[in-house]
Amino acid sequence: MTLLYITNQICGAAGLERVLSLKASYLADKLNYKVHILTLNQNQQPLFYTFSDKLVYHDITVKGNFIKYINNYISKIKAKVKEINPDIISVCDDGLKAFFLPHILCKKCPMIYERHVSKNIQTQTDQVSFLHKIKTNIVYSIMGIAAKKYDKFIVLTKDNLKEWNLPNIEVISNPLSFYPKVTSKLTNKKVLAVGRQCFQKGYDRLLKSWEIISKKHPDWSLEIYGKFEEGEPYKELATRLGISDSVTFYKPVKNIGDVYKESSIYVMSSRFEGFGMVLIEAMSYGVPCVSYNCPCGPQEIISNEKDGFLVENGNIKLFAEQVEKLIENQDLRLKMGVNAREKATQYFPDVIVPKWDVLFKSLIK
Repeated sequence: MTLLYITNQICGAAGLERVLSLKASYLADKLNYKVHILTLNQNQQPLFYTFSDKLVYHDITVKGNFIKYINNYISKIKAKVKEINPDIISVCDDGLKAFFLPHILCKKCPMIYERHVSKNIQTQTDQVSFLHKIKTNIVYSIMGIAAKKYDKFIVLTKDNLKEWNLPNIEVISNPLSFYPKVTSKLTNKKVLAVGRQCFQKGYDRLLKSWEIISKKHPDWSLEIYGKFEEGEPYKELATRLGISDSVTFYKPVKNIGDVYKESSIYVMSSRFEGFGMVLIEAMSYGVPCVSYNCPCGPQEIISNEKDGFLVENGNIKLFAEQVEKLIENQDLRLKMGVNAREKATQYFPDVIVPKWDVLFKSLIK
C-alpha cells in the first residue's frame, strides 16, 4: 500500500515531527508500507529526528504574494500527488489550507486529517479581544464544514472530541518515542520541563511557582529545554523573580532521553496542549509528573496521586505545593515513578501504530 503524508516541514524539533518520524518509520519498516512524505518549503534543511531510510521525500517550494502563493501551492501539490499516485493520504497540517485539500485534490483516494493541536492554539494571550474571538469562530466554522470532506478526522485525546462536532471523528493517541531499559534513579535534585518557549507552554506560570519552591528548596534546580523565544523574556522573568541561579534554559537536544534520566520530577505548566507527548516520555523513564489539568491530554495520561499530580489550571500556589510534595518525599517519588513507567506502556508503538494500519485498510476496503 502506498501512503502519502502531506505536512508543512519535518525538520524541526517539535512533537508533530517526532510523532511522524515514529509512525512513518514503523509503517515502512514493520508493516511494509510504501511511505512518501510531501513537505512545504523545507528545501535542504536537515532532519532533527531520525526517519527510516525506506521513506521517500518530496518537497514543494511556494512563495510570493497571497494569490501567487495559493496558486503555486495548488498546482504543485496536485502535480506531486498525481506523480506519487497514493492509495491513501494522511494530512498533518494544522493550518486552514489543509482543510481544503480534499477539494483541491478532488479526493481520488481515501483521505485522513490528523489534528495535532487543540483549538486553543489560536489563543496567544490571557486577554482575548472580542474581534479575535469573532475571527477565530469564523475560521473554526469554516474548518468544521471543510473537515467533513475527509474520510476520517483523527484527534489525539477524548478531550479533543469536545472541540469538533463531526461524524467522521476518531481518537488515536500519539505513540511513545522510547522505553529505556535504564530509568531515572530519582535522586538528582533536578526538576525538568521540555517545550518551546511560548505563551502556550506557560513558563511564566512555572517560574512563579518555582519562586515559591526555591525558597524552601534552594538546593534543587529547574531545567527548561526548548526553542528560545525571541528576546528570551523568560530569562528576564527569572532574573526579576530572583531565581536565575536555580533555573537554566537549554536549546532542544536530540538525546532528550538522557535529560529525562537525570531528572527526578517532570513539570508541565501548559495553558493548553494537543496531547502532552513529553508526559509519557518522562513517565517512560519512571519520572513522576506534575501538570496543570489543561485541555487537552494531561487528565487522560496522568492518574492523579497515583503516577503524578494534576493541578487546577492556573493555580500557581497549588502547583508549587505538589512539586514540593515530591521533592520532600523520596518514597512517594519512587512509588509514583514505578506507576508512571507502567502507564507509559499503554503508548508503545506496537500498541498505537497498528491502529493506523487497521484504519488505513478499512478505508481502502
